[in-house]
Amino acid sequence: MKLKKITGLSTTEFIKSIRLNEAKKMLMEREYSVSEIAYRVGFNDPAYFSRSFKKKFNASPSSFGVENS
Repeated sequence: MKLKKITGLSTTEFIKSIRLNEAKKMLMEREYSVSEIAYRVGFNDPAYFSRSFKKKFNASPSSFGVENS
């Protein structure tokens, strides 16, 4: 079966979703900065990472670990 049919997401969106979910876990651990997490999960641009994170979770990554600890 095709990924979009199963998940409702394109391949690119699915991979980005997995990366953002991993970043969310890392932010909750508070071990790395937002920029470090962005690079560790595969984003080359921390600003794009922040926009994508905020769109998915309705919270900026810099405030996420603090608000949800």
